[in-house]
Amino acid sequence: MTKEMTGRGALGLVLLTGVSAICLVAAIAAATAIGDYRIGLPTVFLAVTNGLGLTGAELSPIEQSVVWDLRLSRALVAALAGAGLSLCGAILQALLRNPLAEPFVLGVSAGASTGAVAVIILGIGAGSLSLSLGAFAGAFAAFGLVALLSNGATSGPNHTILAGVAASQLFNALTSYIVTTSGNAQQARDVMFWLLGSFGGVRWPDFHLLLAVVLIGLAICMVMARALDAFTFGDEDAAALGVPVGRCRLVLFAVTAMVTATIVSMVGAIGFVGLVVPHAARYVVGPMHMRLLPACVMVGAVFMVAADIVSRMIVSQQTIPIGVVTALVGVPFFAIILYRARPAA
Repeated sequence: MTKEMTGRGALGLVLLTGVSAICLVAAIAAATAIGDYRIGLPTVFLAVTNGLGLTGAELSPIEQSVVWDLRLSRALVAALAGAGLSLCGAILQALLRNPLAEPFVLGVSAGASTGAVAVIILGIGAGSLSLSLGAFAGAFAAFGLVALLSNGATSGPNHTILAGVAASQLFNALTSYIVTTSGNAQQARDVMFWLLGSFGGVRWPDFHLLLAVVLIGLAICMVMARALDAFTFGDEDAAALGVPVGRCRLVLFAVTAMVTATIVSMVGAIGFVGLVVPHAARYVVGPMHMRLLPACVMVGAVFMVAADIVSRMIVSQQTIPIGVVTALVGVPFFAIILYRARPAA
């Protein structure tokens, strides 16, 4: 890679980070103000500063509670969920050397959903196995099944994607079976809405946990950024460059499972974010993961907050599941990638 390309990528990262930061602040402000009960931006600002203890402005208790307790925590969790899923997508695309890899496509989200639903409805491990741990176990089960079906390195990246599709269908079927046979009507309705993605029930404790998970995941991936660069050339080339392939692969898969499971346990299975955002970020900053990973985090945060705003505005007096909005963007993008990856005639 030439110095000119490296410099262009670094400049792209600086510009993308600056623009994304501005867009993220604007998107969070809009998400906090918009809703069935509209609140002006000056009131939003005062409610936030009141919540932070910086001011003591007199506001309506309803407005203070709506901004601080409901909408701001929701917007921040949405930003972290977008950042985490985008980070996972970039990791999987490098490890599998496949532009279609992401947690939703590989069945990781479906496995995490099955684990979480088993805890919610069946009460498996209740008291000793939390919702996040159930989702984490399901995510690893999905990884194991995909590894088994794809038969390791002998199958190639495309076979891994096909194995992921099969695993996704299996775990979705298991989830549906659990819901329809063990849950009552209200549980079935709530779970099926949650499985399509919803930020409606998140609060500040969810934000604190997800912030810690995403920051830990990002820190580990940044330390292993050069190993991720090597993985894009294949396992043999990575080993030739001195990368401990087995250990790095295990750690990075564990990070992906940890982040994905935490997000799914809080807001449900949200697809295509990890597919769309890494490609968009890579177009601006290039393929080097030292720049790509922070770019994915920033762009993913903006994308998810914007999608959450759309989900609340697209139908009057009704909130559309967030997974529907991301799919409307992701499916056409998925088709474009497939079209560009087709073999030449």
